Amino acid sequence: MHTYKYSFVKVSLLLVALTAFSYSFAQDLTELKISRLLKQMTLEEKVQMIHGSSSFTSGGVKRLGIPELTMSDGPHGVRLEHGRGWNAIKNVDDSGTYLPTGNTLAATWNPQLGYAFGTVLGSEANYRGKDVILGPGINIIRTPLNGRNFEYLSEDPYLVSKMVVGYIKGVQDQGISACVKHFAANNQELNRTSINVEMSERALREIYLPGFKAAVQVGKVNTVMGAYNKFRGQYATENKYLIHDILKVEWGFKGLVMSDWGSVHHTLDALKNGTDIEMGSDLVWLSKSVSQTGVVNRGEIPRSVYDHFFMADSALAMVKSGRVSETFIDDKVARILRVMFKTNMIGTKRKPGEYNTANHQQIALKVAEEGIVLLKNESGILPLKKEAIRSIAIIGENASRENAMGGGSSQIKARYEISPLQGIKNLVDSSVIINYAQGYKIARGQQANEELIKDAVNAVSKSDAAIVFCGWTHGYNYSKWEDNAFDAEGVDKKNLDMPFGQNELISAVLKANPNTIIVLMGAGSIDITQWVDKAKGIIEGWYPGMEGGNALAKVIFGVVNPSGKLPFTFPKKLADSPSEKLGEYPGKDGTEHYNEGIFVGYRYFDTYHVEPQFPFGFGLSYTSFTFKGLSTKFAGKRITATLTVKNVGSRAGAEVVQLYTHKQNSAVSRAEKELKGFEKVFLKAGESKKVTIQIELDALKYYDEVKRNWVIEPGNYDLILGNSSRGEMLRATVKI
Repeated sequence: MHTYKYSFVKVSLLLVALTAFSYSFAQDLTELKISRLLKQMTLEEKVQMIHGSSSFTSGGVKRLGIPELTMSDGPHGVRLEHGRGWNAIKNVDDSGTYLPTGNTLAATWNPQLGYAFGTVLGSEANYRGKDVILGPGINIIRTPLNGRNFEYLSEDPYLVSKMVVGYIKGVQDQGISACVKHFAANNQELNRTSINVEMSERALREIYLPGFKAAVQVGKVNTVMGAYNKFRGQYATENKYLIHDILKVEWGFKGLVMSDWGSVHHTLDALKNGTDIEMGSDLVWLSKSVSQTGVVNRGEIPRSVYDHFFMADSALAMVKSGRVSETFIDDKVARILRVMFKTNMIGTKRKPGEYNTANHQQIALKVAEEGIVLLKNESGILPLKKEAIRSIAIIGENASRENAMGGGSSQIKARYEISPLQGIKNLVDSSVIINYAQGYKIARGQQANEELIKDAVNAVSKSDAAIVFCGWTHGYNYSKWEDNAFDAEGVDKKNLDMPFGQNELISAVLKANPNTIIVLMGAGSIDITQWVDKAKGIIEGWYPGMEGGNALAKVIFGVVNPSGKLPFTFPKKLADSPSEKLGEYPGKDGTEHYNEGIFVGYRYFDTYHVEPQFPFGFGLSYTSFTFKGLSTKFAGKRITATLTVKNVGSRAGAEVVQLYTHKQNSAVSRAEKELKGFEKVFLKAGESKKVTIQIELDALKYYDEVKRNWVIEPGNYDLILGNSSRGEMLRATVKI
């Protein structure tokens, strides 16, 4: 027996050693191939590779078998086809899977779904002939006004870090490069191309960088996209501290850094500070192109225009003059080639991808089902009982509105999109009467419409049940932002007020039927103070993707037990948000100071005792759970917390066990609590399960700005376990 164990250990160690040797050998071979290619390339060919060659490609070297690098927008689907230009191409197979948006994914609190989500993106990008999918977007949700919050994940760096790794690995296991964005401090769309962000080093390290660090060091992401904004006076994409010092040197990133489209501003800074590919500057040079060639359609921009990029002819001239060493160019090309070899772009072929398969659609459905959040359920008003309903009123233009083509660069041409109205029709018996009323008109500046409200009240009055679909909307395209864009690239909301007279509509409908269910659609936080106390049932539905209507119907009627948890805090009113209360949003004289420092999201609300509308990590279920029997162990460099979770209700469901830490008597300013671990637990009715969550000692450190290093403070740390940042159920103390 002992001989057998000894032999097994020897074989295991041998396999580990062989695997490590094989990996090292493959890396060395790749570097040798890169070195050989660099020696064969002219300077002109090298420079050709470090800037755009069309709207979404960077240059290749055909004579050496080096292809162009082809990119496509994500982050929740492969963007519609536009070839080498910017205008949509007709009659092509580009109607794919429209996944739920980033905050819906984060609301699942399920890293395994992050991986599944990524596999869909990678597979479909592969099928469409793309090499890089431009996602995930992981900028911290700092202000609820950010028009691009729907693309992002969370206000909490730990939750971001856990979700982003699965997403990246899912994409890259399909042989496609993920591109994590936007690095860094791109936390608003208003003035995004000019705002200069000033923040403390501690806030940078503790809040805004951990997700990117996890993407690089754990997710092994192949590409990183720079941001539009300035950081401490220098544009982020060509920022020496961010790109060179932290990303490439400190974190050891070996992949490539690309610009956001048009985010490079200086040739010398870009060359020396680490930008590897400059994209999108045809936007900058378009006016010159028009004056020189008469071209007005960006899809017809001649190739010569791309020579005007900062990292094109100007870079070539700087190297030839001796102002910049060719080694800077070589490093950039080597990084591009490294990504190409890793994703089988040179000398071999990828395995074929798949497009809009039944499995991809099921993943979209699953993410939506687990991401939908039940916010309020007085008197068990939900789920609705399908067998007891003969007629149902569906109110609100958001019930019938499609969202796939909204949002700006993340627009998707979906193969289909199930609206909430259609989802309910699909679920209920064909004999059930659906009384639909528009309720409000989606248009910028639109106020309450008395006739539409009257029609809605009439529909509610003659129905057994009523549901209002309300909230935010996407802009459909760049030219119509002013009409309907609240959640869209390039714009921020002006406030959190419900648009289109929806408050008046909801108040009138609740008066007609106090049991009306309210479903909020969109990117999240919205001011519902006018009617929240009157509503018995409230659901956050987000932008739930192509299967979203089916998912919402299943949750509303109890086919699916909701298990989503909020990935960010919902304030009662805008003035309660730390970016408004302590920060300087949207900035003054071109600069914005993040005066709230580390107190972002629940860190602010819990520390400063501000009551939120709904707290971070919050979400109800149709069943109930208990947490019992907490035990802790501190050994070596790890703390282990073990507890038993039991489903004490009558139906199967899932709970998210959330572990927060609190430093007692801290000598430095710290948040009241910080998320350091979580696990989603699926339990049948009456079932119990032991849950173990481990915290590495490094997770308890704070960033010391004097020492410029991470420091652990000795003393007592409380471990707080619950189902939200304010849902404490168990507590223990460990001494470090």
